[in-house]
Amino acid sequence: MNFFNRLQGVFFNPKDTLKALSEKPVWIDALIVLLVLLILFSAVIGPYLLQDSLQALKNDVRRQERLGEEAFNRQLEFMENPPPWFRIFLTVISPLFANLIGFFLPPLILLAMGRMFSTEGNYRQLLSVYIHASIVDKILGNAVRLVLILTRKSIFQTTTSLALFFPRLEVTSNAFRILSQFDFFQLWLFGILGYGLSAVFKVELKKALFISYGFWFLKSLLYVGLGFLGR
Repeated sequence: MNFFNRLQGVFFNPKDTLKALSEKPVWIDALIVLLVLLILFSAVIGPYLLQDSLQALKNDVRRQERLGEEAFNRQLEFMENPPPWFRIFLTVISPLFANLIGFFLPPLILLAMGRMFSTEGNYRQLLSVYIHASIVDKILGNAVRLVLILTRKSIFQTTTSLALFFPRLEVTSNAFRILSQFDFFQLWLFGILGYGLSAVFKVELKKALFISYGFWFLKSLLYVGLGFLGR
């Protein structure tokens, strides 16, 4: 099955596509395509990220008090006129490493969680089904987010989660952090991932979905928890 058939299958026939990938794992071509698209996405939204980060820094009274006026002004000047190396780091290097970790670490955790229910399956199979399930979020999800970002000219105010229905929420608020974890494309991703996990671990779909959404819950809990600690 070539990449374009797999791409189409993830959206229109995820059960059979992910089952086939569990039986014959392939992932390198999908990973390369996703990384290229993610870097392009980061390059396009980079100016808006800098703009939002600068505005957030200007409004951060606590940071100003902690650093002192002189150090705070140096940071402000740096963000207003970032050097070329920082732009490259922000749009290429940082997203590349972050997404590599985001692709290779979750299958390892899913493997550990799956061992509670089955001795079947291996890391390579999980990597294959996870990367392909991620197409939903990384391609379609980011396409929608890009349209919203270009329309609103802001990243911090853009979401494809339940927070979308509460536009007056501050993006730094705990309520926003919690609602943002209910991202429609992430929920879709972990839903179809259940088919892949069922095939890899050779368990019924109900157990596979428990593992898949259990991972999503733990990931969301960690994100929200770190947000609470960072306040």
